Amino acid sequence: MKSVLIIEDEAAIRRVLTRVLERVGFTVRTAENGDDALQQLRAEEVDIVITDIIMPKMHGVDAIKRIVKEFSRVRIIAISGGGNFGITDYKPDAITTSAYLAAARKAGAHALLTKPFLTRDILQAISLATRDVRPH
Repeated sequence: MKSVLIIEDEAAIRRVLTRVLERVGFTVRTAENGDDALQQLRAEEVDIVITDIIMPKMHGVDAIKRIVKEFSRVRIIAISGGGNFGITDYKPDAITTSAYLAAARKAGAHALLTKPFLTRDILQAISLATRDVRPH
């Protein structure tokens, strides 16, 4: 059975992802930020990390860089909804979700996913990430 660590500062998203992944047979742990995630990984490594990008304490791109450096075997999926604004919330100088995810890919993420996403999307991202054999 594969193990997953979800790094997400929004509790509702952590709960939903946990429920979805446990239903299909994954062992799931969660962390609210990159610092906590690194401590958990040092205690017990996992197969897959799913990390948000915009988080307090440690930005997701920085977390990805540290995970790649310390835990090269771990497959990483970056998720982000940052930069997506409704018409009334539009901010012309905001960084777009695609820019955040491009930075995550450059940092070492094996798969990328834009929030919101469907169950099949996260399962497909996991499949893609675990199929990718690119060296770190």
